[in-house]
Amino acid sequence: MTRLAGVIRGLALLGVVVLFAVLVYRIAGGNPGAGLIRAVRAQRAPAAPDVRFPVLWAHSETWPARLRASVRTGSLSLRALRGYPVVLNFWASWCTPCEREAGLLGAAARAQRGRVVFLAVDVNDFASDARRFLGAHRVPYVAVRSASSISERFGLVGLPETFYMDRSGRIRGMTRGQLSAASLRRQIARAARA
Repeated sequence: MTRLAGVIRGLALLGVVVLFAVLVYRIAGGNPGAGLIRAVRAQRAPAAPDVRFPVLWAHSETWPARLRASVRTGSLSLRALRGYPVVLNFWASWCTPCEREAGLLGAAARAQRGRVVFLAVDVNDFASDARRFLGAHRVPYVAVRSASSISERFGLVGLPETFYMDRSGRIRGMTRGQLSAASLRRQIARAARA
């Protein structure tokens, strides 16, 4: 039995080492979105991936009037939002920092009503949990669901992550982790100026 226990421990350790190696590889550049993140950090303003999301929460009351109809189709592409600065926030209902920043994002969306598009992208979540979260926080803007391929294209490594796009769909900045009011204001102003 001792030899079998040693083999099992060795296999378990090997499994942990392999998982750790995959994690390091993904963070260090194996993630398909790593190039996008490098370009954003270098302030090269890369074009946002042209992705289509299924709509989860169709509350478009803070959106510009001409964009509101685009939500009724049940899916939404980032290309459809061109012409306005966009705050693209990746989140999940189980994410504690996401919960802490929800009020800040909602207040900013109300303050920027009709001028800046806020879009919540739900990641790795049950739709019912996401809707409960959105309702509890009275989120006044549209939320969509993300597939894992979309998360990879944006180079996500955790939640929350927020991207700031200019009117032409180019990413002007990003915030990894929980937002601060000052950072949100600064990034929105930067995207709006471009």
